Amino acid sequence: MAITVVLADDHVIVRNGIKALLESEEDIEVIGEASDGKEAVRVASNSGPDVIIMDIRMPGMNGIEAAREMNHLSLRTRSLILSMHDNEEYVLQSIECGASGYLLKDSEKQELIKAIREIAGGGRYFSSPVANILADNYLNRLYRNKPVAPVIMDGFELTAKEKQILKHVVMGLSNKDIADKLGKSVRTVETQRFNLMKKLGVKNVVELINFAKENRLVSSDYFK
Repeated sequence: MAITVVLADDHVIVRNGIKALLESEEDIEVIGEASDGKEAVRVASNSGPDVIIMDIRMPGMNGIEAAREMNHLSLRTRSLILSMHDNEEYVLQSIECGASGYLLKDSEKQELIKAIREIAGGGRYFSSPVANILADNYLNRLYRNKPVAPVIMDGFELTAKEKQILKHVVMGLSNKDIADKLGKSVRTVETQRFNLMKKLGVKNVVELINFAKENRLVSSDYFK
């Protein structure tokens, strides 16, 4: 049985583009469209799709409000936010309002397909930048009251900048907070952290924290 999908975006050309991408998949069927949040809720209520793919910025009721309304109505439809914004506030609000996934609009087709299938199957899906935002937020809350972690000499040939980034990541600071502390742009911090993770062979922030602990790249007292 095909996964049924509704598309909600106030730009017809965007809906048409997504629909064209999905039409080649035998197990996915687009059964409806909406141009704003209120219409999205109405279409989801009437047709009961497995997944509704929604933009955030739509006239009237936005995507986050629509996700909240559908969650309040206990609809079987699960929401996937598809947005150009990797804003932390948008991401966290979407999750709090019941969205099952958050994907950026510059994602590849196969990642969109994977997200739809994962969410339709009862799971959740977040693109890598969004997953990093969630991990940063969690770690920031977890380590907010921890002391500054002194960086120890290591055998991984980390640069001074990479050691700074590592220290602040272990402290639980977000990319924006690190950028503010170091007087750098968020994009620069993201690039430096990506290079650090690549050098250490880890895929996300949680793995980076664990790697730092296991290889004693920061004081072990910090993890007690």
